[in-house]
Amino acid sequence: MHASVTAPGRRATAFAPRIDALLRDHLGEDVFRLDPGTVGVASPALIDEILAARPANDFERPTFKPLQGRAIPRTEASALMRAVGQDVRAALQTPVDLSADLSGEWPHVAHNHLRDLVFGSDPYRLKVLVDRRLEWTPKLTWAVIAGGAALPRDRGTGRPASRLAAATAAPTYGERRHAMGMYRRAAAPVCFTVSALVANALWLGAPFADDVPNRHIIHESLRLLPVSWNLLRVASPEFHALDGRIGAGDDVLMLPLLSHRDPAVWDAPLEFRPERWNHLDPDDTPGYLPFGHANERCWGRHMVMPLAERLLDIARHNGLAPDPGQTTARVPLAGLMSVVGVRMVPRS
Repeated sequence: MHASVTAPGRRATAFAPRIDALLRDHLGEDVFRLDPGTVGVASPALIDEILAARPANDFERPTFKPLQGRAIPRTEASALMRAVGQDVRAALQTPVDLSADLSGEWPHVAHNHLRDLVFGSDPYRLKVLVDRRLEWTPKLTWAVIAGGAALPRDRGTGRPASRLAAATAAPTYGERRHAMGMYRRAAAPVCFTVSALVANALWLGAPFADDVPNRHIIHESLRLLPVSWNLLRVASPEFHALDGRIGAGDDVLMLPLLSHRDPAVWDAPLEFRPERWNHLDPDDTPGYLPFGHANERCWGRHMVMPLAERLLDIARHNGLAPDPGQTTARVPLAGLMSVVGVRMVPRS
């Protein structure tokens, strides 16, 4: 891991070598070659043009790309999105337990809290699919799914199961395997994304001044450590027409990681300054793409923000912040950008 300081004088963020190389070698560049078949793009204007050129295809949709070789129709994806949205809204309507003990290793502790908040009433064979440890290998995930699909019936908690659980119910073994795979696809990203986002925010800036709004903290965290740090578009003739440096056969990797830190766009780009959002509109700031392009926003955006604010409310109420003895946190190379292994403790 290579260390890159993001909170001067206090904490360092150690990025995986590939991420560190992008920051070191390409910050401030607009278009550059990453490998013989891939072009990197960090220009806010060109990113806008590429994302507006055509909709994402099945393989470019992060949550609903084909599952075990089976395409996911947009009707199925929409039904699952509605179900998860209803579950999140139901969770947000419950009273906030400001006394919840969220001390311990983040984002693991936060992830489990969110899983229990939104999907806690689901049968174990489903709830286990939200476990962070299943990220270790797809084989482990599918072993758990195969075992769960073979169970004769669900044994719930006695409380009504989530809308998502109901939407993924299926009568046969094969259908249950697919349904359980879709349950993981829809449920796990909610917990992964929110726990990563709030862990990043606490690492970058806690403790926060009382007058700083949660939303500004979240937007600034998403700027410096965008959970969705890259957006892929496979080779398409539209892209070569937009910029001749993109070959007709080149895949395009757009990098909010870089556009969010571009010194031509941001004042003091490497500093954590939530107050910058006092006068910036996150929906109309060039190069700021934590939830994708205006033409195709991430489906989970309206779930992530209120859940993150709720989690941050609890953390701030209890004075939760990284252990003063921990001065470095790792950001591994993964689909979601997140600090890991951060020890959160109440401020004394």
